Amino acid sequence: MRVPRLAAWVIASVICLAGTPIIGQAQLYAAAAKAAEKAAEKVVQNPGNEACLGCHGNDGFASPAPDGKMRQLHVVPDKFGKSVHGKRLCVECHKDITEIPHKTGVTHKVSCVECHEALWNAAQKENKTQENARLGVVVEQINKYMHSVHARPNREDQSRTNATCYNCHEAHYIYPKGSDARTEWRLSVPNACGKCHTKERADYATSVHGKSVLKDGNAYAAICSDCHTTHDVADPTTDSARLVITRNCGNCHADSLKSYMETYHGQVNTLGYAHTAKCFDCHGSHTIQRTNDEKSKVHPDNRLQTCQQCHKEATQGFVTFQPHGTTHDFDRYPHIWLASKFMLQLLAGTFAFFWTHTALWFYREYKDRQERKSRPHVRAEALPQGKGKFYRRFPLIWRIAHLTFALTLMILTLTGMSVFYANTAWAPVVINALGGPIAAAFIHRVCAVIFATVFFLQLIYFAVRIGKNWKTFDWFGPDSLVPRLQDLWDIVAMFKWFFNAGPRPVFDRWTYWEKFDYWAPFWGVTIIGLSGFMLWFPEVTASFLPGWVFNVATIFHGEEALLAALFLFTVHFFNNHFRPDKFPLDVVMFTGAVPLEEFRHEHTVEYNRLVQTGELERYLVDAPSPPMTLGSKILGFTLITFGLILLVLVLIGVVGSVKAAV
Repeated sequence: MRVPRLAAWVIASVICLAGTPIIGQAQLYAAAAKAAEKAAEKVVQNPGNEACLGCHGNDGFASPAPDGKMRQLHVVPDKFGKSVHGKRLCVECHKDITEIPHKTGVTHKVSCVECHEALWNAAQKENKTQENARLGVVVEQINKYMHSVHARPNREDQSRTNATCYNCHEAHYIYPKGSDARTEWRLSVPNACGKCHTKERADYATSVHGKSVLKDGNAYAAICSDCHTTHDVADPTTDSARLVITRNCGNCHADSLKSYMETYHGQVNTLGYAHTAKCFDCHGSHTIQRTNDEKSKVHPDNRLQTCQQCHKEATQGFVTFQPHGTTHDFDRYPHIWLASKFMLQLLAGTFAFFWTHTALWFYREYKDRQERKSRPHVRAEALPQGKGKFYRRFPLIWRIAHLTFALTLMILTLTGMSVFYANTAWAPVVINALGGPIAAAFIHRVCAVIFATVFFLQLIYFAVRIGKNWKTFDWFGPDSLVPRLQDLWDIVAMFKWFFNAGPRPVFDRWTYWEKFDYWAPFWGVTIIGLSGFMLWFPEVTASFLPGWVFNVATIFHGEEALLAALFLFTVHFFNNHFRPDKFPLDVVMFTGAVPLEEFRHEHTVEYNRLVQTGELERYLVDAPSPPMTLGSKILGFTLITFGLILLVLVLIGVVGSVKAAV
């Protein structure tokens, strides 16, 4: 169909003049006439961009909207040409526009979602997804948007969503990443968000971020989408959104996020729970100021009030807590640096000695077995004077205490290491199974109280026993667990045996490694217990100690717990279960009795003394019953299996931490 020249000219004039203010109508009149002349010379079905811009490319071009207000329809040709849509035809999006002049009653609706999905589906069918990778990213962003708070129906008007694509993007001016135009658009994002979120926009304008963006034009400063994400924006009051916003802070403040994640607040955050303090809880959200600004929530004058948002009874000591303290900056955090280096040296020194001791012991005992220098692995008949008898080594109360220690310590390790190594894949699984960090913390503290109670009860037990015979008690005798000079000679003799430079030493009632196992908890309970108490009751601690004590207590508590776990599940397990003479399990701590032949081999000095004094008979008992033996083995293997699982989990955490540090 061809349009008569005069008719086309009149139609175009009416269209342009109806949608344009009086000012500028003369200029548009001539442009419209020119466009009409062109339209009259060619077929106007499926018009190209040049035909569309004949009208829409004129500055000020507008048309009345259904509500009577003028709707701007002007498209800047040069800007549109530089956009990601610049090479596409207008009618690819405006599919209902098939001719010029437009038909009356056309709605002109455009679906960004349908358009991009259709293009991506076509690319997939044609196996051109690699060439259209960016389009795939856009479709992924669309899927995120469809689940966002913006895509949900508006509360006031259920017929429309909270925000569509063009509420945030200018449909005709979407620019590729890295372009100058894209940078300019980024600076306008807070204003676009502010059309709906007016209060937030006003608050943001007063913040350090807002001033940098809106006044200084700093394109690298944070805008709304940097914190709230771009397309999958969620309700900021939900736990998931709080976690995402916290993580997004690290996109700019990487070091601060890393140091925050090493605190208990951050570890719980890493586990996927949002009830501990997040960045914005302390620094604020839309009104963030620099820390030295008097209006900042973390300014020294305001910090206590900020802490009291969560810690209602917080005292002045909270102010000096270092939430971003690091272990590698001595000038700024000397106490943290010293605590960290001390614990690292303690860990390194302890395991350098004991793992070497373990490796040498295993080698020598294994070689002796091969050369049949040691007793046979299958236990021989008991000695004639005690045929069928066992030696009672541990009374019932000791066995109960040992079992209680073992169970509570393993649970303490599980609950504590799950938080300490919150960044591992297994930690969230464990915490979720336990019911979350709050439930895990409750279990941890209950076990800590039980552990400490048993520890102090055994002190009372020994104090009473020694007190009854304090005048005659031999503090450095064979029945005493107090280290003595002979223990040093035993260590020297043991190392000579390791290197085949001397015979295997013989031992009295308590070996030097058993004494170490006994006395190590005194150090461990003191360090772990005191630091744990400080962290459990922070208000009490901060009432008389400075806040940096929390940083030091956290280091001591975690690193000492790590030392205890690694020692128990490697060295202690080897000494008592895994060395060739004991493998695979020693049940004496469950049955309380040991075969007489084994007792003679392991504690030769005590055995000889009892034989010489005629006291051996006092300690001989019948062999444990089969049900008792079977039950002890089941219990022992269960505890060892659980301990080894814990060891693997802890080692995964250690390796991950080392990799992260490197």
